[in-house]
Amino acid sequence: MIYLLYFIIYLTLQKKKSSIDYIYEIRLIKECMIKKLIKKLIPLYGLKSEINSLKKMINLNDLKSDSDSIKTISYNSQIEQRNLFFHYQLLRKQHLPLPDFNNTGFRVFSQTDEDGLLLYIFSQIGFTNKICLDMAFDNPYGANVTNLICNWGFTGLLIEGSSLEASETFFKSHPDTYIYPPKLVQSWITAENVNDLCTENGIKGEIDLFSLDMDGMDYWVWKALDAISPRVVVCEYANFIDADKSITVPYKPDFNIFDINIDFCGASLAAFVKLGKQKGYRLIGCNKYGFNAFFLRNDLGADVFPEIEAKDCLKHPQATDGIKNRQPKILNLPWVEV
Repeated sequence: MIYLLYFIIYLTLQKKKSSIDYIYEIRLIKECMIKKLIKKLIPLYGLKSEINSLKKMINLNDLKSDSDSIKTISYNSQIEQRNLFFHYQLLRKQHLPLPDFNNTGFRVFSQTDEDGLLLYIFSQIGFTNKICLDMAFDNPYGANVTNLICNWGFTGLLIEGSSLEASETFFKSHPDTYIYPPKLVQSWITAENVNDLCTENGIKGEIDLFSLDMDGMDYWVWKALDAISPRVVVCEYANFIDADKSITVPYKPDFNIFDINIDFCGASLAAFVKLGKQKGYRLIGCNKYGFNAFFLRNDLGADVFPEIEAKDCLKHPQATDGIKNRQPKILNLPWVEV
C-alpha cells in the first residue's frame, strides 16, 4: 500500500510539470500537499503504519529552509528568458515600439535588476563569442555574469582577491556549467597586472561583457585595461557623488576600502563617463537603484540605445539621499579629479 501513496504523489508532480510555477508547486506539494495526503489517506486506506514511516523520512523544516534556493531556480527559467529575448527581437523586426530600458530589468542571480537589463541589451545587439570577464566576482549570487553563464552558455574569466572555493563548488555542481565551468582565478587586481591576468587566462580581443565592481581601483583598472574590447561594460560607481563631479580615489595598488572611509572608494559616474568616452563607449542606463552603470561600445545599437547623461542615473531616492547625506562627509577626503 505504501506504493499507492508514492504513485499518487508522482502523478501530482507529473501534472504540475506543465505549470510555469513548477518549482513553487513542488515546494507546495512537499510542504503542504503531503500533509493533506497523509491526513486523507489514513482513514481511506488504513495506511497508518506505512504513512508514519513516510513522515519520518520527510523533514518539512529542511524543505522550508531551502525556499530561497527554490525561488532562485523558479526565477531561473530558461524558457521564459528565451521567450522574452525573442519577443524583444520580434518587436524590433516588426518595427513596433520597444520597451523603455529602465523597465526591462529583473533579477535571477544579479544584485538587483541587472540580469534583465543585460538580456534586453543582448537581444538588440546580439551575441558574438559569449565570453565574459568579471573583476571582483566574489559570489555567483549578486554577480552580473552568473545568469549569462548558467542560462545562456557564456564562458569566461572570473577574478576575485579572496577565496573562490564556494564559487567553484557552485559552478561544478550546477547542471548547466559542471561540464565546462568558467575559469576562476584568485588574484589581487592592479593596473599593472590586469592585462596579463586576461591574456594569460585566454581572454583577449573582443568579448561580449565586462563587469567591474572592485570597490577600490575600478577607474584605474579600466583605464589600464587594453587587452580586451568588450561590447558591453557594467561597472559600479559611487552614486552618492553629484553628476558634475568627475573624481576617483588616487591610485594605490594595495588599496583597502577600510583604510580611510568605506565611502572613499571607486569613482563617480562622471569619471566613468569621461573614461568611457575616451575608450569609445557611451552611457546608456543604470540599474534601478542607480549604482551600476551600463556602457555600450559606440559601434553598437545606437538606434536603440542612445547616450544619456550621468544625472539621469542619479534620480533614485537611494542616490539622492546619498548625495544629500553621505557626500558632504567624504568630499574633504583626498579624491583625484579626472
